[in-house]
Amino acid sequence: MIRFFAASTVLAERAAFVVLVGLGLCVFSGCGEQNPGADAVRPLVVGMEMAYPPFEMRGPDNQPDGISVRMAEGLAESLGRPLELRDVEWNGIIPALQSGKIDVIISSMTRTPERERAIAFSDGYVTNGLCMLVAADSPLETVADLQPGKHKVAVKLATTGHQWARTEMPELELITLDDAAACALEVVQGKADAFIYDQISIYRYWRNFESETRPILQPIREETWAIGLRQDDTELLGQVNSFLAAYRAAGKFDELAERYMAEPKAAFEDMGVPFLFH
Repeated sequence: MIRFFAASTVLAERAAFVVLVGLGLCVFSGCGEQNPGADAVRPLVVGMEMAYPPFEMRGPDNQPDGISVRMAEGLAESLGRPLELRDVEWNGIIPALQSGKIDVIISSMTRTPERERAIAFSDGYVTNGLCMLVAADSPLETVADLQPGKHKVAVKLATTGHQWARTEMPELELITLDDAAACALEVVQGKADAFIYDQISIYRYWRNFESETRPILQPIREETWAIGLRQDDTELLGQVNSFLAAYRAAGKFDELAERYMAEPKAAFEDMGVPFLFH
């Protein structure tokens, strides 16, 4: 009786061990058939700084809105994945991508050689340009009129305007701020002679301060916006580029321009300045 109990105990212990090992394998492998479908339902996490209307912003109900939000919805739908939007401060958006906190950046980001050393970029979807906001009575007409020791220039930290001014005009005195609206106010208040930023933003800040400022919209240089991805996400990169091509062919960019940018689009055409979605 004692021997039988002992043998039964050993068998029971061995059976329990096999079950535990099986459960362990199931945890690490995802149990075979259940794993292949997991990626299909994993959310597409899109990072953007929601402080750049009409591309990335919050509507009256505080919900995400704008051209980039609609693009993100279309991309997630094309991939068959639910969408998760994350509002990320501009200075931290590339680190968030690199660390895996977000899957892609759709945040009016300019593709530059410096950024391409850190992340990958999709095909471009917007052609934009750097330009200037100056005081309404300013004698400045082009960026060549800016003189070291005489003029101060406001720039938003870590933007291409900041990078360009620091590289191309290193002797200029820069007022570097975290917020674009604060940069525009530096011009309004006479603390800066110019604010270098992208055309859409300069147009918008001019409309906010028409009596105090003047836009110089002819581009200092043209720039291309693209979607940012991790450098090893080659499969996703191909899917994103296919989405952009189909989105453009279906006229979706034109629809978004009419929905969110009808006024600046008409104004740019009147001024003879090339518009974005070309």
